[in-house]
Amino acid sequence: MAYDGSFRPKRAYPDKLMARGLTNVLSGMIQPMIRYRFTDTEYLPRSGGFIAVANHVSDFDALTFTDFLFANGFKPHIMAKEVLFKIPIFATLMKDCGMIPVKRGSHKAADSLKAAEVLLEQGACVALFPEGTLTRDPDLWPMEGKTGVARLALASRAPVIPCGQWGAVNVMGRYSKIIKPFPPKLIQVKVGPPVDLSEYYDREITGELLREVTSKIMDAISDLVGDLRGEAPPKPRFDLHLHPDYKKKKEHYPPVVRP
Repeated sequence: MAYDGSFRPKRAYPDKLMARGLTNVLSGMIQPMIRYRFTDTEYLPRSGGFIAVANHVSDFDALTFTDFLFANGFKPHIMAKEVLFKIPIFATLMKDCGMIPVKRGSHKAADSLKAAEVLLEQGACVALFPEGTLTRDPDLWPMEGKTGVARLALASRAPVIPCGQWGAVNVMGRYSKIIKPFPPKLIQVKVGPPVDLSEYYDREITGELLREVTSKIMDAISDLVGDLRGEAPPKPRFDLHLHPDYKKKKEHYPPVVRP
């Protein structure tokens, strides 16, 4: 299925009035800057909870990915950095929108996953970017993800639906503060079939297992991004742990040598 602006499935909205007003404002602001093309949305489950995962290239694609889910009839619960919830006004709005604070690097990190697991059991859509931050790959490909997505997927056994997205970086570059609204840019989102993780469900949870599951999920996302870009994703995938000097936030990074 493709959506080019002329057709839209029945749109979902947040339950709380303030959150609904916020999403309407944000959607109204970005619509003149973009045109959407959604493909293979039949893979989005129409019953039961699921985990929607996508690549993350620009701050702008956080908005378009959320809008994509609302446009396709879902009320996504976005997993976001806890620091954003410490801004008083934003904290209230984010909670009203059903967002889940992610408490990274603390003993309370498991609380975020448990909250997401409860929502999945209730039939909700939980959405996250497995990379946990904007990709540092010099060519904007997905990089290795963090293992939180694997922990959530194995604990909940909810379907993991991979999504590749491309185009938002043309509106707002990676770590750029400049928005380029005109002419309108094409934003593409391609959905893939659920990532089959059944072989991992009854195995002992180890660091190696979590990394393997995470890599499998990132493979699915990377392949979808490759379809949208019309080229094969590079191998091996960029790993930020191997390039700590790339942690600094920049719009452009020098090329890396891939084995």
